Amino acid sequence: MFVDEITIKIEAGKGGDGCTSFRREKYIEMGGPDGANGGRGSNIIFKVDEGLKTLVDLRYMRQIKGTKGANGKGSNRTGSNAEDIIISIPQGTTITDVDTGLVIADVVAKDAEVIVARGGRGGRGNKSFATQSDPAPRMSEYGEPGEFKIIRCELKVLADVGLVGMPSVGKSSILAIISSANPKIGAYHFTTLNPNLGVIKLNDRRNYVIADLPGLIEGAANGAGLGQKFLRHAMRTKIIAHVIDMGAFEGRNPIVDYETIRLEIEKYNTKLANKIEIIIANKMDLPNAKDNLTKFKAKFPNLEIIEVSALDNMGLEEMLIKFANLLDDIKETPLYSEEEYESHVLYKFNQEKPYTITKENDLWVIQGAEIEKLFKMTKFSEDEAVLRFSRKLRGMGIEDELEKLGAKRGEDVSILDYVFTFKD
Repeated sequence: MFVDEITIKIEAGKGGDGCTSFRREKYIEMGGPDGANGGRGSNIIFKVDEGLKTLVDLRYMRQIKGTKGANGKGSNRTGSNAEDIIISIPQGTTITDVDTGLVIADVVAKDAEVIVARGGRGGRGNKSFATQSDPAPRMSEYGEPGEFKIIRCELKVLADVGLVGMPSVGKSSILAIISSANPKIGAYHFTTLNPNLGVIKLNDRRNYVIADLPGLIEGAANGAGLGQKFLRHAMRTKIIAHVIDMGAFEGRNPIVDYETIRLEIEKYNTKLANKIEIIIANKMDLPNAKDNLTKFKAKFPNLEIIEVSALDNMGLEEMLIKFANLLDDIKETPLYSEEEYESHVLYKFNQEKPYTITKENDLWVIQGAEIEKLFKMTKFSEDEAVLRFSRKLRGMGIEDELEKLGAKRGEDVSILDYVFTFKD
């Protein structure tokens, strides 16, 4: 089964909890703190496997969850890190954060691997909190939560030339003749249900990859038929080769077919629309082909056209050499700009408050990733940890902000599912 798009939830492992412990040995009256830190939670790593050609394995992984790091122990025994979770993906997979719309990684290199979600750090033991003013702290932390993301994985095949066109115009037939690919071929619409790749090897030792992409119909850019599948896989190609049925088999109109394809490409993506294009005038062995080609050239005088016949094997060698010559001069360009990557986002909003405060009925609700992480890592069973949490809230300006918004002492305030009283 060919699967080229999947959405899954991933959650990296939580860090191990820190330990509150003191050295207890005979003849040592005041043993200091010896509670160690917890270990790091497991990262979720996606790694290229060249043997994979589909995302079908991820189809059954609706959620991927990492494992927790080991807890710290007394006697300064640090918890061990959890083993990373490695997920195999095919080459050419784009990983996008659904919530932000930003690209986490475009994985095209052989054996490439990327950390998609990072495991939480281990919570600090009480030894890590020791200072000159407080040499024996009685508090430690829970482990940091691992990153949680909803991601979309899209496979966009790696090919130099993409054969595009309406259904049954001869794309699969051409690919079968010029390469070692063995696509299914039939005289009916949508024979090609997924991309077929063929490796072209010329006598001068140049080689490249051609993809036979699923056929287009009107409305493809909006998801009609197999259009989205075609358009996605065309994105990585350097040359778009429009295969046109010049013989007008089955009542086709070459001019209308080409205009339909161009319209769908332009609606889908401007980068795709700006790629080099070549017209492959196929089925030139049919009676009406010459007349149709004359009309086509009159309508589109600036298009470069190569006449071929997959049936008679005519013009195919010229076509392959033409592709190779063009590819020699095309410079590699990245599929995504820096601004589209998560790692290149300018964090210009960092100066804004890292939290929001709203009032819902009689309850003040505090939200924000930083405050929620602090909440989850605080051991409220330890008095010193509670005091530290209160100091952190005050240092972040939350107390002043509550008063500014009109919160009164004694009113209820919530963070996540926890409700407490706003007081001195």
